[in-house]
Amino acid sequence: MNKNSKRREALLYHAKPTPGKIQVVPTKKYATQRDLSLAYSPGVAEPCLEIAKDVDNVYKYTAKGNLVAVITNGTAVLGLGDIGPEASKPVMEGKGLLFKIFADIDVFDIEIGTKDIEEFIQTVKNIAPTFGGINLEDIKAPESFEIERRLVEELNIPVMHDDQHGTAIISSAALINALELAGKKAEDVKMVVSGAGSAALACADLYILLGVKMENILMFNSKGLLTKDNPALSEMQLKYAKDIAPLTLEEALVGCDIFLGLSSGNIMTPQMLLGMADNPIVFAMANPDPEIDYNLAMDTRKDIIMATGRSDHPNQVNNVLGFPYIFRGALDVRATKINEAMKMAAVKALASLAKESVPEQVNIAYGETKLVFGREYIIPKPFDPRLITIVAPAVAKAAMDSGVALNPITDWDKYEEGLLDRLGNDNKMVRLITNRAKMEPKRIVFAEADHLDVLKAAQIVLEEGIGHPILLGNKEIILELKEELGFDADIEIIDPKIKEEDARRNRFATTYWESRKRKGISFYDAQKLMRERNYFAAMMVNEGEADGLVTGHSRSYSSVVRPMLQLVDKAVGASIVATTNIMMTARGPMFLSDTAININPTADELAKIAIMTAKTAKMFGVEPVIAMVSYSNFGSSSSAGAAKVREAVAYLHEHHPELVIDGELQADFALNPEMLKEKFPFSKLAGKKVNTLIFPNLESANITYKLLKELNKVDSIGPIMMGMSKPVHIFQLGASVEEMVNMAAIAVIDAQEKQKKKNN
Repeated sequence: MNKNSKRREALLYHAKPTPGKIQVVPTKKYATQRDLSLAYSPGVAEPCLEIAKDVDNVYKYTAKGNLVAVITNGTAVLGLGDIGPEASKPVMEGKGLLFKIFADIDVFDIEIGTKDIEEFIQTVKNIAPTFGGINLEDIKAPESFEIERRLVEELNIPVMHDDQHGTAIISSAALINALELAGKKAEDVKMVVSGAGSAALACADLYILLGVKMENILMFNSKGLLTKDNPALSEMQLKYAKDIAPLTLEEALVGCDIFLGLSSGNIMTPQMLLGMADNPIVFAMANPDPEIDYNLAMDTRKDIIMATGRSDHPNQVNNVLGFPYIFRGALDVRATKINEAMKMAAVKALASLAKESVPEQVNIAYGETKLVFGREYIIPKPFDPRLITIVAPAVAKAAMDSGVALNPITDWDKYEEGLLDRLGNDNKMVRLITNRAKMEPKRIVFAEADHLDVLKAAQIVLEEGIGHPILLGNKEIILELKEELGFDADIEIIDPKIKEEDARRNRFATTYWESRKRKGISFYDAQKLMRERNYFAAMMVNEGEADGLVTGHSRSYSSVVRPMLQLVDKAVGASIVATTNIMMTARGPMFLSDTAININPTADELAKIAIMTAKTAKMFGVEPVIAMVSYSNFGSSSSAGAAKVREAVAYLHEHHPELVIDGELQADFALNPEMLKEKFPFSKLAGKKVNTLIFPNLESANITYKLLKELNKVDSIGPIMMGMSKPVHIFQLGASVEEMVNMAAIAVIDAQEKQKKKNN
């Protein structure tokens, strides 16, 4: 994407359809006059009086306990510098979004219009009663040190400047494991730090708590080595200044064990790296370009243990591994501060988690056969679903043990269950799918690329590295639309109807005719069909000229699925083709089947649909818990519709006991574990969280997923074709750009899986 297009896309993202990225959503009923009288006057007086009697009741009757303020004055915004409070607001909203999706913490972003330390501190203190915690953000050093110190001392709620401590906590976890792999002890190592800002100083402070000796740390800023005769150094920097003659970075690195970079890109040369000690530990965390390129470093030293701030290399030091869960644990015990014990608890929890067996969902997300603790895996991945249940409890326990918790947790099992419930608020599945596709992009035909939205989707797929699009359609229109979009990438465009495609079209027609000539298809018919984009696209996939296809934006599903079923064989062992939709609900991803193909499946077909859906869920790292839904519960109706569901369940219980599946069940019982356990304790699903629904017919499945999508604004991925030998996937008519991008990622993953099976 050219610079102007990227700029336009970023501006549109923040401006449309609603300006900004966060909003306030009511958590209570407000439909009736009675509801409103309870929410506001006169009913609201009662909790007000209770809080007036005991101020701690504010946590009982208001949202304070789950509300964090993300506060800045805009003096050090990302790499943009001092751009002011208003200009910093998009970043603060973004931080609020991360708090919500990773730890279900609500955020108000506060941008303060002052650079005066005292004014800033007083403003935060004045508004602090509103919040359960304060996340300071993008405040320039050295003012940030004093602001944080004072607020920690003077407030009785958790306060943390994430720019300082986030990187320190995550990299400290990485350092613990890197030292173990390198066979070195913290107290013996020599360290060079490039960068002397707030993050670098906080890292060094925490490393000292891990055992690194201050006298063994040489710290550099943009002017060179910090020395005691430099009058421009801050008090925090003077702590690391040395009373020695100045050294160059290259000289300092000779025999050094650890390099910590929080400065600027490409300042470390291969020669500098070669001068370091055996098994050097290099944390090159400048963004977007590390202090030394990852591939260059790996080629230079085979014994290196390296981490960066980038997601496209192993060992990403990403603050999102820390701050959501640190605040989650602090809020949940009503900690009065985030102290060193809590930070160190987060460090040790992250370090330990990297040594545990990795869930299949994480392996799938990162395209790995099996992530194992070692030089390329020293810290957990941001997609790891265990982070919230490992880091938050560790922080909460440390708060309790260090005496700063006002509301200690007594039932840890119940607490962990509550944390797992919060995971449903995160759309991790979409990120997992996209990230996995990027690991091994495939050639995907966009069969309607002469439609603007389809071309937009193809552009995103290409630019995000999800796949390699092949554009199919009217070439003149595609070229015009590409120019309109600023889509200037050199990309294959195929127009099935033009003369230049005669040879390929005839070759496809011959192959198709040979397979269908005894089923009423003439060679003329085959030639005519190959002028149709969906037949042509399907033959490209069949003939290995593409790895998969996506289509259906402009035509009805039934008309588009027909050529796929005619040209593409079923998968080996499959006797039925079906579809599933992944719905991104508040309780987590839900698989709904069959949403597009089988109108009134038999009991046998329902069983097969359930088996295929279970396999699809596992493909995305989800262990299926399946309810076969109906309008009846366990035989309460003798109708044919309910009976076939019972028959399918009986078959699956007998022949596939490994599946966690039961029915027939009404949808509310299927989705309410407590209600199901109370009324039907014998059910295999009692007390379990159902994540897969198999419907008795197409009508009920299709209506349900579209109702969820439109009424509750639930994101949907699908319908995902199951039972096909090739990756062919069909959008619903009028699919959005985002839905088409997600379906293209599904097609890439499907192609990856099919290639894997073929190779095995």
